[in-house]
Amino acid sequence: MGLLDEILSMAGSTGAQQQPQHSALSAILSYINIPQFGGIPGLQQMFQQGGLGNIMSSWLSNGQNLPVSAGQLQNVLHSDTLQQVAQQHGLDATQLTGIMSSLLPTLVDKLTPNGQIPDASSLQSMLKGLSASA
Repeated sequence: MGLLDEILSMAGSTGAQQQPQHSALSAILSYINIPQFGGIPGLQQMFQQGGLGNIMSSWLSNGQNLPVSAGQLQNVLHSDTLQQVAQQHGLDATQLTGIMSSLLPTLVDKLTPNGQIPDASSLQSMLKGLSASA
């Protein structure tokens, strides 16, 4: 089982759900990979500024991942960019944040083994590899 399949499986997607979730996962990876946001450290900063630093910290730690709602994501993420990325992947922003709320905790958890954020070049390589297979 590859990393993408593992993320989708851990998020509870099955059969008919997997196609939209593959599109959403690809959109999520595109969003994280936007250079102006700075990958996972940039995402972490957005969460801290939005008052959700504890949620993001749980994804980076070795413990249980705290949940995040679609509404919380809409408040934390840059909505114009989120809308653009969603449209590029055939989704609307509401649909993307709904799926993102179940996939993002697992994705960040898997991209940060042992709570360590990989350096920028390693993370870029991982994200591009995942984007190509999503």
